[in-house]
Amino acid sequence: MRKMALIVALFTLCLFSTAAMSFEAVPADKLKAAWLYNGPIGDGGWTYMHDLGRLEVEKAFPDVTTMYVESVPEGPDSVRAMENFIRNGAKVIFATSFGYMDYVQEAAKRHPDIIFMHCSGFKMADNVGIYFGRMYQARYLSGLVAGSMTEKNVIGFVAAHPIPEVIRGLNAFTLGARRANPDVKVKVVWLFSWIDPGKEKEAAKALVDAGADVLAMHANTGSVPQAAEEAGVYVVGYNNDMSQYAPTKHLTAPVWNWGVVYKYTVEKVINGTWEPEDIWWGLDKGMVALAPYAKDVPDAVKDLVEGERQRIASGEWDVFEGPIKDNKGNLIVKEGQKLTDQDLLSMNWLVEGVEGELPK
Repeated sequence: MRKMALIVALFTLCLFSTAAMSFEAVPADKLKAAWLYNGPIGDGGWTYMHDLGRLEVEKAFPDVTTMYVESVPEGPDSVRAMENFIRNGAKVIFATSFGYMDYVQEAAKRHPDIIFMHCSGFKMADNVGIYFGRMYQARYLSGLVAGSMTEKNVIGFVAAHPIPEVIRGLNAFTLGARRANPDVKVKVVWLFSWIDPGKEKEAAKALVDAGADVLAMHANTGSVPQAAEEAGVYVVGYNNDMSQYAPTKHLTAPVWNWGVVYKYTVEKVINGTWEPEDIWWGLDKGMVALAPYAKDVPDAVKDLVEGERQRIASGEWDVFEGPIKDNKGNLIVKEGQKLTDQDLLSMNWLVEGVEGELPK
């Protein structure tokens, strides 16, 4: 019994010691933080917004040194880029695209003393945290605007890849559009790419030809808004306020504020309180929001959006609460129920109102 008690005590002590271990504080003037981007910072969208977050860190912590590398493919080259960051003194690395996930794990195993933060992934480790935002909430709000502004009841959606992140956003957008206008149908073109300006523009044109008088997007450049402006149809952008690409037709956009999580993380590294977390913040934290409205958006629509925004931000209600049917008529979420985060993170079905099927 004494031997067993000693083993239990030692095991408990080990657990306590492990739990108590943390990364040492890094003074701001000694801290180098690095960002790994899969696109160019001039894309006007995804990478541009991440880089604005990096610049917010520089402003909030002027003694911290930041560095970045852009247009790194989601493959072995990303490991080489992270190794180069570390050779140059980086203590925390932000990998800003889903496809970096396994490569972050590889680099983290080699460098247990370096902190890694991976965007949109699901694999964690002692020195790897993950972060993302509940963009589906802002998508829903932008859908309210789009559904209110269509006259043909046909909305076109240019979508990157058929993965849960994109499907979740498409579904939330459609739920918002049909909340404002139950007759709305959403047509989708899949790009199978994150960044392809030419393909994005051609997809937008095809949707206009198919009858859409409002476009929306999960793509990384301003090509869809440009196509909307040229075709004379409204558009809801993404990532950033994309009104510069469609000055007369851009209604609003669900936008990111990555600086919220970047400043939070850097402060914890400086204070020595960083630990791996699964961060998934939304409207309540200001990590996602809507871009300013176009002058064409009526006050009544703005009031509708604001009412729904308050309900979501307060925690009173969230987007995927029942009843919700899929686009085949099956009841997926019953009245009084809502999807769990795991349901949201693995979503592979389309809501009522989205035309077509998911690509295999």
